[in-house]
This record gives sequence, C-alpha cells and structure tokens, in this order.
Amino acid sequence: MSRSQANAVKPTRIPHGRFCGLRMGGGARADQITDILFPYIKENVKEYLQTHWEEEECQQDVNLLRKQAEEDSHLDGAVPIPAASGNGADDLHQMIQAVVDNVCWQMSLDRKTVALKQLQGHMWRAAFTAGRMKGEVFEDVVPAVRKWREAGMKVYVYSSGSVEAQKLIFGHSTEGDILELIDGHFDTKIGYKVESESYRKIADSIGCSTNNILFLTDVTLEASAAEEADVHVAVVVRPGNAGLTDDEKTYYSLITSFSELYLPSST
Repeated sequence: MSRSQANAVKPTRIPHGRFCGLRMGGGARADQITDILFPYIKENVKEYLQTHWEEEECQQDVNLLRKQAEEDSHLDGAVPIPAASGNGADDLHQMIQAVVDNVCWQMSLDRKTVALKQLQGHMWRAAFTAGRMKGEVFEDVVPAVRKWREAGMKVYVYSSGSVEAQKLIFGHSTEGDILELIDGHFDTKIGYKVESESYRKIADSIGCSTNNILFLTDVTLEASAAEEADVHVAVVVRPGNAGLTDDEKTYYSLITSFSELYLPSST
C-alpha cells in the first residue's frame, strides 16, 4: 500500500513507542522567533542597554560583544565597540550606540555568535519575566499533551530557536507556564532540522528507536528528513504557516489540531 493510500484509510495515530517530538510551528506560532523575538531585539536594545548598563550581567554582555567586534574587524561593515574613555555622558552615549549598531549589523547578517545570542537571551528573559512578551500557544495543545502524558508518553520540542528561547516561550505562554509538560528540548546544536541524521541523534539521546517517535511539523522539508530517519510524521496545518502543494497534501498525514491525533489504545 502506498503512503497516500494509507493516509486515506486510517487516522493519524501516535506510535506505540510513546515518544512525541514537536516543532514549535506545530504547537506554537511558527513565526514567533523571526517575527516577534528578533524584531524585539532591534527595537529595544538601546532602551535595554540604557536601563541595565550598570549591572554586572550587562557589562559582561558588552565586553563579550566588544571582543567579538575585535575579531570581526577584518569584515566588511564591521562595527567596532570602543572602550570607555572617561568622558562621562558623551562617552556612555557613544558606547551604547556602538553596541546597538554592532548588534543590528550582526543580526542583519543572521549571525549566531555567542556574544550576540547571550545578549538576546538576557533581553528576552527580561521581557518575558516582566510580562512584556508571551509565547503564543494554540488552545488545543495543552489538553492534548496532558492526555498524552497521562498515557505515559514523553514530549520533546525540537526547534531552530535556541533551547533558552523555547523555555522562555513555553514558560511564559498564553496558556501559562507549561514547561512541566515538556520532557526535553533540542535545537540546532544537535543538527539541522532538514538533515535526517539530526533525528537519529535525538532518538539516541532520549533512548528510543526512531520508529517509535512521531514528529509534528509544519515544514515538509523537515518532515522528509524525519521520514528518512524512519520517524513517523504528521504535518500540522496552522494559520500563518506556509501553504502546501497538492502533492504534499496527498502524501503527508495532515492535522489541524492536536486533538486529531489518536492514542495507541484508540480503536
């Protein structure tokens, strides 16, 4: 029986292995990282630096960025960050503006330097903790995940967003703190999501065969990579996610809500 024929005659079921992997786009708004978190940095980095400049953590972030700027001095458009010269308010203003310009330059190149990620993480933590931001989680997610866990399943998140960002989003979500529902987090440190080897590494990490994992994603390139690793896949169709071709709609198991997934004990 072909894959498309199989989809036509049976519902999407969670495999008996009792492990489920979620891409953020399956359970939370897929665009939160690119359309909300990153723009927040650019729009608020100056205010953040002005507010937290005297704090040790902020100074550590600035020093790390300064060292990175020195390493980047040979690159076109690189923005240096001067050390303090003792000229009071004008000196402070120039340093803060240099950090702002450096951060925006790095982000314009989509760089992933440790220095940049560290500052971003601290800014996001401050914003989520203060209630200025919340992770948007679809309403069907929490009830479904609770049922899965009651049935003995484990749930993991695999996202291109850092583990730290994932924890902030799910720890300060529109459904409250739901980190207790997640057994572990993976990001691209374990591998890119369009590479099948990444899914094998995750399976090894959680002590499970790939055939006993269901991966929920809204990106078919990721779905294809997961299938190559013998992982079960369901493509989640959510508002705001990329559209699917007719062939993709025919080939993949599609769901629009986590409530459409059947537990292994279902008849």
